[in-house]
Amino acid sequence: MSVSSPYAAQLERIPVVERTLQVLGSETRYWEYGDAASDETIVLVHGFRGDHHGLEPVVAQLPGRHIITPDLPGFGASAPLRSAHDIDGYAAWLTAFIAGLGLSGRVVLLGHSFGSIISSAALAAGLVVDDVILVNPIAAPALRGPRGVMTRLAVFYYQASAALPEKVGFALLRNRAIVRIMSVTMVKTHDAELRRFVHDQHDQYFSAFSDRDVVLEAFRASVSHDVSEYAAAIPTRTLLIAADKDDITSVSAQHDVQKLFPDAALHVIPDVGHLIHYETPREAAQQIAAFLAVPADAAGTSDPAGTSDPAGTSDPATPAAS
Repeated sequence: MSVSSPYAAQLERIPVVERTLQVLGSETRYWEYGDAASDETIVLVHGFRGDHHGLEPVVAQLPGRHIITPDLPGFGASAPLRSAHDIDGYAAWLTAFIAGLGLSGRVVLLGHSFGSIISSAALAAGLVVDDVILVNPIAAPALRGPRGVMTRLAVFYYQASAALPEKVGFALLRNRAIVRIMSVTMVKTHDAELRRFVHDQHDQYFSAFSDRDVVLEAFRASVSHDVSEYAAAIPTRTLLIAADKDDITSVSAQHDVQKLFPDAALHVIPDVGHLIHYETPREAAQQIAAFLAVPADAAGTSDPAGTSDPAGTSDPATPAAS
């Protein structure tokens, strides 16, 4: 039996439609929240091994906005790519997906974790949007993160899964005990109800991938690239929302990558790790709303609402509705 979401009541007030789009020869499933007639659309790109459910707590904090969130190819309900599930493959898919939506008006791209790398790679390769938001961005190589040892253990785990016979390796990748260890490692909240919800989300959706090859290819992509590779080639106004207890990327690395962007603001949320989308979605939404309160074509907006805040204590100009 699944655990009740603390964000369910908010999310239920937002209309949602499930849709399908053919992208580069395979089927992408996506969810459309809010009013499709809006002159602004936020496209959300989730992280490694997750699906669209992971970003729904953030969606719940942004009522009144038009939001589209797909399952990455090979994860959730989306079919695998016909090409390799590497950064170039995912970046090409994202560019084609956004083009296929035929959006008009202001387009905002938000990438979380692995989605921050995919989004950055697509933007550096020529994808054009009006604004960019990266949540828990992978700002430096994961193996050099605050808990690089854990990342190396993850590398060993995926290597072992690849070396085993396919059926056994696939079972290892979906092992619930290992998924729970990962979840316990990442969660930082002391709220017992919220911890149960986070663990339940990982139990339900963290193993929803199509096959072993997809998840192994995507994992190699996730640890072989980071946002710093692409930042200097992204001219679009960008907001980085980071966490001061992120086990994958240190705060100092977030400040370093901010400087690589031509126009980027950084906000650090305190007392949270790599699960901003689950543990502090309201704080993230407040920063998103403040950032988007500035017109997309405004000049000189590298810090539009006091969001460049190394201590994570800024008071955003436009709070999100609850």
